[in-house]
Amino acid sequence: MSTAGPGTGWDHVLKLLIIGDSGVGKSSLLLRFSEDEFDDAMPTTIGVDFKVKSITVEGKNVKITLWDTAGQERFRTLTSSYYRGAHGIILMYDVTRPDSFESLEHWLQELDVYTPGGAKGVVKLLVGNKIDLEHQVARDTAEAWARRKGMIFLETSAKSDIGVKQAFDEVVRKIFESPTLLANTTPGAKGRMTLKAEPPSDARRGCGC
Repeated sequence: MSTAGPGTGWDHVLKLLIIGDSGVGKSSLLLRFSEDEFDDAMPTTIGVDFKVKSITVEGKNVKITLWDTAGQERFRTLTSSYYRGAHGIILMYDVTRPDSFESLEHWLQELDVYTPGGAKGVVKLLVGNKIDLEHQVARDTAEAWARRKGMIFLETSAKSDIGVKQAFDEVVRKIFESPTLLANTTPGAKGRMTLKAEPPSDARRGCGC
């Protein structure tokens, strides 16, 4: 998958959502993928952050809208509406924080509640971030959990740029392998959520490094 040139029309528009506890690195992963940058001093996300990435897949111009949600409990009501229209969901935990891994059950329950159809038609990827640091959550444990939940699993380091592109490429590839899901990504497709070029007014830029 390659980056698409500016000014091109879109064959597909994808909505990907990143969820997980505060501080696991959601915004850092997003920043690394969208701009190939890393910022140790990024603040915590307030509400929802929004970025766009253009790529080429199988000769098609693809616009990916990337939504980074706040992990704090007080923003749950605000962010719940952003599940609607998602084609892919990335669940993240920090490999150095077992509590963030234990929280995945809660996030998965929330995903089932807020995503139409109980998220059965959405591509889901589990990402263990910060592998540049010492693991406190064994890879085998996380991989087994993902397998039980029917998810893809990858480990990343947004700081060291390990596995980041692969994670997003894997989600996009799975979407392209699903004819039903892919049919809802074409611009103007009936039933597809309209995605604005700019983030909503309640979105704020930030991070959970």
